Amino acid sequence: MIEIRNLSKSYGKKKVLDKLNCNIKTGSIYGLIGANGAGKSTLLRIINDVFKRDEGTVLIDDVEIEDNEELKQRLVFVPDDLYFFPGYTLKEMAKFYEAMYKKFDMKYLEELAKILKLDLNVKIQNFSKGMKRQCSLICAIATNADYMFFDETFDGLDPVVRNLMKKILAKQMETKTTTIIMTSHNLRELEDICDNLGLLYKGGILFESEVDTLKTNIFKVQISLKDDFSEKDFEKLNILNFKKTGSVATMIVKGEKGEYEDYLKEKHPLILDFLTLTLEEIFIYEMEVLGYEFNEVI
Repeated sequence: MIEIRNLSKSYGKKKVLDKLNCNIKTGSIYGLIGANGAGKSTLLRIINDVFKRDEGTVLIDDVEIEDNEELKQRLVFVPDDLYFFPGYTLKEMAKFYEAMYKKFDMKYLEELAKILKLDLNVKIQNFSKGMKRQCSLICAIATNADYMFFDETFDGLDPVVRNLMKKILAKQMETKTTTIIMTSHNLRELEDICDNLGLLYKGGILFESEVDTLKTNIFKVQISLKDDFSEKDFEKLNILNFKKTGSVATMIVKGEKGEYEDYLKEKHPLILDFLTLTLEEIFIYEMEVLGYEFNEVI
């Protein structure tokens, strides 16, 4: 488990992280989203002890990460700005990782390279941007580190390869109980793979939740009653948004569906439909409740 407490980091007069608090459960895939410049990369670098923090603590399995070489053996970090040694082939880069990580699995790397059609003996500098990203991802996965950090995980990957990499990462988490932390400024990239999501804004975690909880606790409801009605007629519901067009109202309702479904049926509606929201729609309404515009945050 990763525990972050009161973490702060500034670059000169600019405060990037401001007393940030966050918990990341072991054996989960945690998605960190936020606009460009929100501090996602800085946070990952601090957790991996690449950057030094100004204040706060970072504990991994109750152990402080700072200057802890033994603990770092259990972490692998793929930054957004990829770097490979000049003239190295994928095979040579893999051997570099193998020298650093005791649990590195060269056979698994070769298997992944074959699946992705990456030639182990071609210089990485001759690969496309997307192929370079694939190289960095499979080298990291083959380390079998307990904690894997990926910054802008799927940048440059086409949809087919992106879905394949998601399956590979999900398999890694399930079979090895690996904890995976990935960042993106695109919520849609992460919604179908992450167990938990945290929204980074102005140096702190503005909103955090399990994805399953989000998707099962907020619904769009369309309803029509025989007599005229308004939002006040549904005072028992936790309504995040209410709009009425003619005789049909559309409500965004938060809570257990079973409870408010029975409540609504008691009103003998002419129309009653429950629609599932996308994760992006859920975030939009959650941000409105907190007093923020979604486009301002992401």
